[in-house]
Amino acid sequence: MPRRRIISVALPHLGAECRLRHDGQADAGQPFAVTAQEAGTLRLVSVNRAAAAAELAAGMVLTDARAICPGLATRPAEPERLADFRRALVRWAGRFSPTVGLDTAEPGAGALLLDATGVAHLFGGEADMLSGLLTGLGKQGLSARAAMADNRGAAWALAHFGRERAVVVPRGQVRAALGPLPVSALRLEPATAEALAATGLRTIGDVAGVPRGALARRFGVETMRRLDQALGIEPEPVTALRATPVFAARLTLPEPIGLVSDVMAGLERLLERVCHHLEREQRGARAMRLSARRVDGADQTAMIRLARPMRDPMRLRALFQPKVEAIEAGFGIDALRLEAIEAEALPPAQTGAALHGGAPTQGQRRATEDDRLADLIARVGNRIGFEAVIRLLPAESHIPERAFIMAAAAWSGPGDWQPRHDPNGREHAARPITLFPPEPVTELDPGQSAPIHPPARFRWRGRTLATLRATGPERIAPEWWWDDPAWRGGARDYWRVETAEGPRLWLFHTPQANWPAWHVQGEFA
Repeated sequence: MPRRRIISVALPHLGAECRLRHDGQADAGQPFAVTAQEAGTLRLVSVNRAAAAAELAAGMVLTDARAICPGLATRPAEPERLADFRRALVRWAGRFSPTVGLDTAEPGAGALLLDATGVAHLFGGEADMLSGLLTGLGKQGLSARAAMADNRGAAWALAHFGRERAVVVPRGQVRAALGPLPVSALRLEPATAEALAATGLRTIGDVAGVPRGALARRFGVETMRRLDQALGIEPEPVTALRATPVFAARLTLPEPIGLVSDVMAGLERLLERVCHHLEREQRGARAMRLSARRVDGADQTAMIRLARPMRDPMRLRALFQPKVEAIEAGFGIDALRLEAIEAEALPPAQTGAALHGGAPTQGQRRATEDDRLADLIARVGNRIGFEAVIRLLPAESHIPERAFIMAAAAWSGPGDWQPRHDPNGREHAARPITLFPPEPVTELDPGQSAPIHPPARFRWRGRTLATLRATGPERIAPEWWWDDPAWRGGARDYWRVETAEGPRLWLFHTPQANWPAWHVQGEFA
């Protein structure tokens, strides 16, 4: 079995160079930095090579940095974009090794790690492999240093603190290569590195020459562990960063287009490719973005969100149609790119017709109905916002106003509105289809009504109604753990009242009162 060979790639100016790359600016040698708020103070997060040459460094207060370098240009840091770019670098570096990860050790967190065991001969040798890796990073506008050694700790130390931009340590020569490097190359805490230097142990060679027992007693076990990792005594694996699949497709057009029909035709081709990729991974899109690049360099985007994971090209096309119609084509569009920016698991489902040409089953009809509802939620949600599209879900409460909750329809499923039963197995009384805040009614001919029964005639919403049939009462008491001002009057007796004029109402009164004051709180179908 071949001995392990590890590559560490240091990217000392990654944050600044990533921002310049995103802004479409080349590093023209002008001092540049990205900044972020830290404890109420604006500090430098990353600097480019020109700023580093002006003795600026990450962690400096911005006002101090401008005093040193008045011409410093700055932009705010974008941590999420930088994290995405690092993951993209890992995918790119996969062409050199099947095992690529990110190093989280400070300083220089985010360095690349590659397990180059047994693959260097594919690139003409170790030196040529390292040279090709650095050349590729340079073409992307990135400053990089790299080292190859027998273990991860040694490669990291030489990439970050070595004198050369590219270092290949021969097999078995790690101790000699690390000897001249400062103790900071052991990935120690700054306080520990300063304490070692204060005692005269300034290089890794000095530390390696001290008896292990005395070193551990004075500077702790962590110092010994880092030394052993650098010398290859303690193994340190390279953990591959699992690549997140990218569900995207691009279409470069031979001639600029500007008609909606042409853009939709290109979108159809992209949808077929992206949905095929989603199907292979058993995923469904929850959000998709179409980017249209105009000939003048400007980008137009059309984005849709979905109520359920989906990978049906025809349904997605219908949802994209109004968004595409709003795209400003300008002098023409010469490229289209479609990406599923959010995806969720979507296992295969049986969608075929019944055997022998029979009618679709109930399950198939239900699936079709669910798809139509999801499309409706998506169409409306993409217009007015998904938070504005709600559905009612049942809640565990006897109080009418609290027997349901409202939830965003896109992120909730249909509720189980089956009839409920009490502990004795009796079905709960029916509830009105329309519920509203209690509205008082005016009782007519009060002398003709029994005290505990609904009024024989009453006036509500400007109409005079006569009670034809009344069912009840159903007593509902307030919940003792919930202080609702509307229920401070105590328990209520509810009646289902059918009137001669047609409305079927839900009336209640408070039995604690000497003579009940009646209210309407709902209407049945």
